[in-house]
Amino acid sequence: MHADRGQCPPMRPNVRKFANLELAGIAGDGTFSGYASVFGEVDLGRDRIERGAFLSSLVERGAPGVRMLYQHDPNEPIGAWKTIREDGRGLFVEGVLSPGVARSREVLALMKSGALDGLSIGFRTVRARTDAKTGVRRILEADLWEISVVTFPMLPSARVSDVKHQRFFRDRETELVRQMRRAAKLMWRSSFRQNKA
Repeated sequence: MHADRGQCPPMRPNVRKFANLELAGIAGDGTFSGYASVFGEVDLGRDRIERGAFLSSLVERGAPGVRMLYQHDPNEPIGAWKTIREDGRGLFVEGVLSPGVARSREVLALMKSGALDGLSIGFRTVRARTDAKTGVRRILEADLWEISVVTFPMLPSARVSDVKHQRFFRDRETELVRQMRRAAKLMWRSSFRQNKA
């Protein structure tokens, strides 16, 4: 997934980056909002998206040109993005799940229960710079083509904090997801220490 580590040739393979879906709330019509990417955070693939990385892509494509998928499956569109914009924190998105699609109704129910809380961005790297000392690759420009609702975000801190202003109860599946994120974070730290040694 992270084979494109060096300087950027003209054509880059598609990359999926996982970020947190921090819901501001879900309306009855399936509208939700949050952040698909947070600037300056290093993910488990040692990549960091920089502010301004999506600007050219958004001017060219706009929200209607970026697909909303379920688990990156092109056969499972689940809604449409109404707003995608960069702000001081990251890539803010607002979308609406399509009520006539069975998978969309399932996604909405899972979001409300707290069992599904991840977003993943699919993009092609246009410009990047790798720090020789840390190995962290800074994504300076990215061609954004899809944002998926996913089960496992790559950022270990990813979690949903609020839906309809109620706290989620922790069912077994939600707790398993939390444990897997903690394990992924520990594995990344261990790998980073070994690489430095």
